[in-house]
Amino acid sequence: MARRLLEICVEDVAGVRAAIAGGADRIELCGALALGGLTPSAGLVEAVLPVARTGGIRVHAIVRPRPGDFDYDAGALELAIGEARALIAAGVDGLVFGATRGGELDDAALRRWTDAVRTASPSVALTLHRAIDVVADPVAAVDGAIACGFDRILTSGGAASAPEGAATIARMVARAGDRCRIMAGAGVRPDNAAALLAASGVADLHGSASRAGRDATEKVKALGFGPPPRQTDADTVRALRDILDRA
Repeated sequence: MARRLLEICVEDVAGVRAAIAGGADRIELCGALALGGLTPSAGLVEAVLPVARTGGIRVHAIVRPRPGDFDYDAGALELAIGEARALIAAGVDGLVFGATRGGELDDAALRRWTDAVRTASPSVALTLHRAIDVVADPVAAVDGAIACGFDRILTSGGAASAPEGAATIARMVARAGDRCRIMAGAGVRPDNAAALLAASGVADLHGSASRAGRDATEKVKALGFGPPPRQTDADTVRALRDILDRA
């Protein structure tokens, strides 16, 4: 079997350093992880890439132009295409995207986005993110994701966490075969990762490997500025890496 891969989602340079220290293979670079991850800023990408290159770790950036659902209108889709092109020009190794319409994958939007991305960079890696978890049948949606040109699918099996959705993930793995890699993510921790691997059959895991950061002041809370960021923990990354290596 090919090496089992560990992807850690991060939103700052410190998170990249912790992911490298813990032995991650790849990062998913996001802004605003508290909102599920949004397209990272140009400044963040510029700061992260040299650190990742020095550490020998690949950078996949999420393209998500707004929080909320994944039913994008024409304006949001055009923004997502523009963000993807800018991220490719900046030098990321891969992109992470998803779009839905009426409880199904939005094949038209996904094809338009992937066509634009492949025109800009034929070799950039593409992951369909957890938009697949909001569709009516994530297993059947695997075929559509592959047809649209995605190399990888990140999923919790349509459940609140990957351990809860392990049975569905296993069916997605079987459906994908060798056409696409399925990566389990959401609620992945060292205390459940081994069981998740065994139950789902995935080769790759995705997680934040984070711990709570400093608490917000009462004033910040009162003014509605949101929670402080969590902090990527190298020891947690290392524990997940060890579980993958022993699986």
